[in-house]
Amino acid sequence: MIRQINATELNQRLQRGDEFVVLDVREPGEIQVAALPGTLNIPMNQIPARADDLPRDKDIVVLCHHGIRSMHVAGYLSRLGFENLYNLAGGIDAWSHDVDPNVPVY
Repeated sequence: MIRQINATELNQRLQRGDEFVVLDVREPGEIQVAALPGTLNIPMNQIPARADDLPRDKDIVVLCHHGIRSMHVAGYLSRLGFENLYNLAGGIDAWSHDVDPNVPVY
């Protein structure tokens, strides 16, 4: 089972300076519209080829537009043996509504 984290909780972790990776699995065009600074951007379709680029010793928060693709990626990574996985519930859309209204909604 993949743990869920909401946008407010993610923001709190970022503000505290917790060490973790935010993995954005959206396409480059989506990231140009709305993005969180400091994320690792690997589009969903590239995850199988680039899973070894991800740390196994840190929490990974996976995000997409609304939380569907990121949940699929988190499930895939879990099957590869990654354990410290979180899905950003509601994705970047939730971030825009709940944390930073300056991040465009699309």
